[in-house]
Amino acid sequence: MAEIYDDLIQLKAHLERQRELKNSGVLIEKHNPENALASILQELENCQRCDLGKTRNNLVFGKGNPNAELMFIGEAPGGDEDLKGEPFVGRAGQLLGKIIGAMGKTRDQIYIANILKCRPPENRNPKPTEISVCSPFLKRQIEAIQPKVICALGTFAAQTMLNTDTTIGRLRGRPHPFNDTCVLVPTYHPAYLLRSPSKKKEVWDDMQMIMKLLDWKTPAKSA
Repeated sequence: MAEIYDDLIQLKAHLERQRELKNSGVLIEKHNPENALASILQELENCQRCDLGKTRNNLVFGKGNPNAELMFIGEAPGGDEDLKGEPFVGRAGQLLGKIIGAMGKTRDQIYIANILKCRPPENRNPKPTEISVCSPFLKRQIEAIQPKVICALGTFAAQTMLNTDTTIGRLRGRPHPFNDTCVLVPTYHPAYLLRSPSKKKEVWDDMQMIMKLLDWKTPAKSA
């Protein structure tokens, strides 16, 4: 644990230096994440770039605070999400909401998205061709929001975003550099926690790591 804590300190210092360099007084056009996200969504409307456009009910773009410090990214929409057009609204989404609440935040204070914007039939894993078509839009969402921390939910999201085949059990438990101003923390997917509730403690350990990275205070427990 001491090594992980030292890594957190070093990563926080690195990210702060990068942000200082990025905001060192150079006159640039003011960043407007709301407009950037709206532009990306407009490009995706009625998207038929892959076969998933033929089978979806609704495109699931993402939802939350455009200025969020923390961004949760899952694999793909499920059935509930496909029907409503919002990410993480089913049972797994309700559990994610409880996790966010335990961190002292609400869903409106963070941003939630998926690698794919459309539901794969029968909730199968995304195909490489689907990822190659959809991932550039996720990358642009991340660039628009500029989160300090990304939490990858589940094996597929973590492996895809880190470009690795390492198991989630080995990936989680420490932060991974993602870009110059952001780190990625992998953890188990809420749907997996519904099947394996004994893993909730490990997920909470990961959330505490995120809170340390973001300098969020642990909420006081109610009496």
